[in-house]
Amino acid sequence: MTATGDTGDTQRALSAAMLEDRLDEMLDAVLSIRRSTATAAAALAGLARADQDYACHWIEVIAKTNPELAYHFASHVTAAITRMRREDSDAWIIEAMDTYDKLGLYPAVAVLADAESFAAVRDGQARTATLEASAPMLELFLQGLSGRKLKLAPSERLYTDTTTLFLPARLAVLPTRDANRMLYKIMATHLWAQGWFGTFRGDPRALRAEWERYAEPERAAQLFCALETIRLDACLERELPGLYRELRTLRTEVPAAWKEACAPLAKKGASVDDTHQAVAALYGGALPVAPVYQGIIDVDAVVQAMGERIQQERAALQNALAKLAGGQSHTPPPDARFTVSEEPGPQGEVQLMLDGQLLAAPPDVQNLLQSIFQDLGGIPDEYLVAAGDGGYAPDNEKRAEDVWKGTYHEDGAFLYNEWDHRREHYRKDWCVLRELDVHPVHDAFVRETLRKYAGLSARLRKTFEALRGENAVQRRRKNGDDIDFDALVDALADLKSGRELGDRLFLRSRRIARNIAVMLMVDMSGSTKGWINDAERESLVLLSEALEILGDRYAIYGFSGTTRKRCELYRVKEFAEPYTDLVRARISGIRPQDYTRMGVAIRHLCKRLDQVDARTKLLITLSDGKPDDYDGYRGEYGIEDTRQALLEAKRSGIHAFCITIDHDARAYLPHMYGPANYVLIDDVRKLPLKISDIYRHLTS
Repeated sequence: MTATGDTGDTQRALSAAMLEDRLDEMLDAVLSIRRSTATAAAALAGLARADQDYACHWIEVIAKTNPELAYHFASHVTAAITRMRREDSDAWIIEAMDTYDKLGLYPAVAVLADAESFAAVRDGQARTATLEASAPMLELFLQGLSGRKLKLAPSERLYTDTTTLFLPARLAVLPTRDANRMLYKIMATHLWAQGWFGTFRGDPRALRAEWERYAEPERAAQLFCALETIRLDACLERELPGLYRELRTLRTEVPAAWKEACAPLAKKGASVDDTHQAVAALYGGALPVAPVYQGIIDVDAVVQAMGERIQQERAALQNALAKLAGGQSHTPPPDARFTVSEEPGPQGEVQLMLDGQLLAAPPDVQNLLQSIFQDLGGIPDEYLVAAGDGGYAPDNEKRAEDVWKGTYHEDGAFLYNEWDHRREHYRKDWCVLRELDVHPVHDAFVRETLRKYAGLSARLRKTFEALRGENAVQRRRKNGDDIDFDALVDALADLKSGRELGDRLFLRSRRIARNIAVMLMVDMSGSTKGWINDAERESLVLLSEALEILGDRYAIYGFSGTTRKRCELYRVKEFAEPYTDLVRARISGIRPQDYTRMGVAIRHLCKRLDQVDARTKLLITLSDGKPDDYDGYRGEYGIEDTRQALLEAKRSGIHAFCITIDHDARAYLPHMYGPANYVLIDDVRKLPLKISDIYRHLTS
């Protein structure tokens, strides 16, 4: 790698003096009489020219983010290049930059200084599995298991709070990558089993109370974890025998002195009480080596997660019961009585009954019942009371918009990567996004819009009715409704030339089956204040009215925010939501907010579109300008991130189109969307007149 080429002056390695001059120029902002680049330059002088150019390129890139970080990089880069392959040194640099983004300067400098450890880890990459790469497989697997939906998160400790499974970011314990991927699956399943088979059922604080009965509570807790692992292994052997065959190879031998006390743990129906009894019988003896998939129990984390979930799920269940009992009115009869059967259903589900009759609970209600059962071991009678008018809202229920208040945190938010074109890499989990509801405004705006555009509305209605009823013509059929004269001419030509007369001479008409899902993404930045906002709302009214005729599925979201830590999407209409007076009031309630961070909004709405089963998926953006946010998300940075998000959408099969009134749009939209995927409207007052024509063109 470090051999110096000698094919011309441009390929010769730079001298230490030349390198020092270049480094001084790039790092001028952090140099002083006590600091120089001489040592770094001297080290770089021993490298090949290609490696020198590589190092200087990254010093320049990192200096744009933080000159101090670039100075430390220059001090360590020679050792890293000498030790690592190019792809490994790329990963080392990105790791340091990601650490700087998330934790700041000094942790990032520590990553740079510990290049040797990083290289050792990379050397083991052939067998290393990562949570990031394994997560899609794990999420699909966990969805197939019974119980609540669980999230995954990286952690140095292996545990669950019953909402999230915390797993190592990397695994290189076993000899191959596939084996370590399977270990991820076993770890995740064991953490799921703690919730499903009752480790925390009832009051999880009782676990700590049991351990504190002993002279050494910490030792009692470790013994409990070891014995509970044995109980859960037996549960998995019965419920998931295929996975258990893999798990069995990783189990440690149960000590002979334990076997009698552990025998009850393997029986069907064994509970956490049996584990406590085994702890009492074995306390004081030596602990065996824990299997590699055994985690820890964090009682405080479980108590916090369960406390928040229990209140929310009680409210959600009572509101759901009100809908089940009240039908369309959502108002339950005063004598409606819900109970649950003592016997589980054929798939282990909780069987819900209304007035003594078995009720087919929808999947969302069944999920609520099973989640509550996991936490409490049953469904309390007070949970089975349908909510009255207005529903039930606990005092500590959080509204999405309230979470921003006070100290910033990411509770309940969506985290998205953001593309940094200067690094040619994503900033991981960089943007924090929340979905909020547009506050409905019940005024005359929709009615006045329909009156103002009465002529256009009638024309749109006729046009969209015709579009709905269009037929597709299939040519060259053996039978059909009419003669295909083009095919007939070709057949006669064949006959005259001596070839056989073809029999595909007819036209057949068939109804076009529309299978379209459309996401309308509306700019709600502060720059839309005034008549631009009015035009956007008028356009949404007219298009919604037309789409109701056409029958295409559509959703409407607004987007805005302030900095990467407060990105916001405003729900106006979801795909499954009917076009009601409430939706009309939300359209009327659309108001200008803050800035225009487009990339994260596109990524989230494409994720929503991915969940819809449709042959054609469209993302149509209404915007008055280019990406912009005051924390530096502007100019080339914002444009390149938005373009990257649109490329991601394209790879997912989503067609993106932009309608803008920005007079400067021709300078950046062709680069972002492509030359045929945007339209510039030079007069905002024409927007309502154009948007339905554009939609019709895109979906015809």
